[in-house]
Amino acid sequence: MQANLDRVHERITKAARAAGRPEEAVKLIAVSKTFAAEAVVAAAACGQRDFGENYAQEAVDKMVQVRSAAPDAQLHWHFIGPIQSNKTRVIAEHFDWVQSVDRLKVAERLSQQRPGDRPALNVLLQVNISGETTKSGATVDEVAELATAVDRLPRLTLRGLMAIPEPGNEPGRQVEPLLRMRSLFDRLKPHRPRFDTLSMGMSADLEAAVAAGSTMVRIGTAIFGPRERSTA
Repeated sequence: MQANLDRVHERITKAARAAGRPEEAVKLIAVSKTFAAEAVVAAAACGQRDFGENYAQEAVDKMVQVRSAAPDAQLHWHFIGPIQSNKTRVIAEHFDWVQSVDRLKVAERLSQQRPGDRPALNVLLQVNISGETTKSGATVDEVAELATAVDRLPRLTLRGLMAIPEPGNEPGRQVEPLLRMRSLFDRLKPHRPRFDTLSMGMSADLEAAVAAGSTMVRIGTAIFGPRERSTA
């Protein structure tokens, strides 16, 4: 585990330096979906603090196991999967970040259901930057209006944008949607002092994402290896 994390951090460092950015400008999210709690505990023991999960109930069960095994670990949990309306309460109650808000109804439910004794929930708006019919996310034309509405909700803090661009093997095809995300982020940032996070980049396109200005990369396979199982 330590060797895998070191390799990922080395990739982030090299990409950041090549782009003239400090390494600390890019936060690593370890995507632990479908992996057992033991994998999270092992990564936490190596210093990893931020973990991404796609499935609400699986994640909550894992959080309980991780707290039991490593009660002193101060971890931050990010929900990064599509959000079903009937799952908003468990997400609002247990996560620190939600990166996949793509419609106002979901944001309103998260705001209403966030416990009053917890800090405001950090949220990112997911953008379907490549226009894929199989992917979640607001369209580019919808994002500004959605951001304005989410900004007004209590118990939420709008921190920025997230995207999962369509995979591309050619460098130009890989970079183009990432640069469009950066441009969109820059247009929405003025007058939003907490709007500081652009989450894009996974194992296959980490370097391109950092070059385009990503502040948060979501890495699973390069840390944990192949997925252990699929979860519906």
